[in-house]
Amino acid sequence: MSPKKTAVRSLLTSALLIGLTLPVLGADTKDEETIRNASTVLEAMVSSKDIPAGVLAKADCIIVLPSVKKFAVGIGGTGGRGPMTCRTGPNFNHKWSPPAMYGIGGASAGLQIGGTATDYVLLIMSKNAVAKVLNGKVKVGSDVSAAAGPGASAGNAIGGTDILTYSRKSGLFAGVSLDGATLNPDSDANQRLYGKTVSASEIVRTGTVTATPAGTSFSELLDSKGPKHAD
Repeated sequence: MSPKKTAVRSLLTSALLIGLTLPVLGADTKDEETIRNASTVLEAMVSSKDIPAGVLAKADCIIVLPSVKKFAVGIGGTGGRGPMTCRTGPNFNHKWSPPAMYGIGGASAGLQIGGTATDYVLLIMSKNAVAKVLNGKVKVGSDVSAAAGPGASAGNAIGGTDILTYSRKSGLFAGVSLDGATLNPDSDANQRLYGKTVSASEIVRTGTVTATPAGTSFSELLDSKGPKHAD
C-alpha cells in the first residue's frame, strides 16, 4: 500500500475513533457540569441563611436540582436532574458521600407562559425516607411525606416530615411544595460518572465508588461549610 493511501486510512480511522468517543466524553462532561451547577446552588444555600442551620443539621441526605425546567401552557410538566449526597456512617453522622445522580419529573397544573428554570433543594429528614428514595422511584407527598421547608423566621421546627423542599428564585431560597413530583435514580448518569453499573445506595451508603472531581467538590462543600449532624 502506498504511503499516501496509508495516511488516508490512518486519518479515516482516527476520525472514526473520535466520532465514537465524543458522545461518551460529552455525556461525562455534561454530568460533571450538572454537579458543578449544583455546587453553585449549594454554595448559595449555605451562605444565604435562608434555610435554618438547625434544619440542615437534621438532614440525612440532600438532593440539589439545578435549573429544573417547567414548560408548556395549561397542563405543563417539570423535568431536571441533579446530585444526591448522604451523610455516611450507620447513623448518618459522618462525612458526606460521593453524589448519586437523580432525576425529577411530574405534572403541574396551571397557566404557564414560556419556559422557566428553577433551582430546587430537597432535604431528606428521615432514615425511612432515605431507604425509599434509594430503593427506586418515589412520588413526593405520596410514597414519602413532604412539606415546604421552613424559613429562617420559623426556627428549626420540622415536625415528622420525610422531605423538606425549597426553591431558589431571584437569589432567595423559600419553601415550596413539590407534591406529585417523582424522584428516580439516574442509572445511566451514575454509570457514566463511575464507569460501572452501580446503584444509588452503593454510591451514597457503602463507599464502593470514588467521587469525580466535581463530586468531590460538592461533598467537601457540605463537609466544610454545612452544619454537623444533629438528631
